[in-house]
Amino acid sequence: MKSLEIVGFKRANLGKKDSKAVRLESYVPCVLYGGAEQVHFTAPAILFRELLYTPEVHIVDLNVEGTHYRAIVQDAQFHPVNEMLLHVDFLELADGKEVKMDVPVKYVGVSPGVLAGGKLVSKLRKLKVKATPENLPDFVEVDISDLGLGKSIKVAKVEEKNFTILTNAQAPIATVAIPRALKGQMQGDK
Repeated sequence: MKSLEIVGFKRANLGKKDSKAVRLESYVPCVLYGGAEQVHFTAPAILFRELLYTPEVHIVDLNVEGTHYRAIVQDAQFHPVNEMLLHVDFLELADGKEVKMDVPVKYVGVSPGVLAGGKLVSKLRKLKVKATPENLPDFVEVDISDLGLGKSIKVAKVEEKNFTILTNAQAPIATVAIPRALKGQMQGDK
């Protein structure tokens, strides 16, 4: 799994007024929990671009005034109108302690339904998995080589490798939709 460094500065004042002032300086209020104590800090907003605006999953190397922590993003809050990043929650990683995380889906194989003219419709772009930090996958492979026209692949079909999938086993990950033109041809053939 890729790692990314974020440098932060401890926060003394934690109120709403202080948070507003911090954001005006293009910094983001953050909190790190899951370790011995909670760490409240701020980090430059620009550092979050590679971390949050990508489908990839990263382990974050947090450097808060010289103290290093390994963490993952647990939650990020955005402004409902202007999409400004308001707050980020990090979860500290400890070796051997399992964490839950949303991991992107990666399709492997070629679907016969797509070759026949169908359209692959992705229903779930990420799956929630539980694993120790060293076993967290970069992505979850989903084999679509048996996916025919009008068929779908469910979470239950995905192979778990050193991680547990927490997403509902009956949820469809992808479906091969039959385009209208193809439906007409299929009815004409009967």
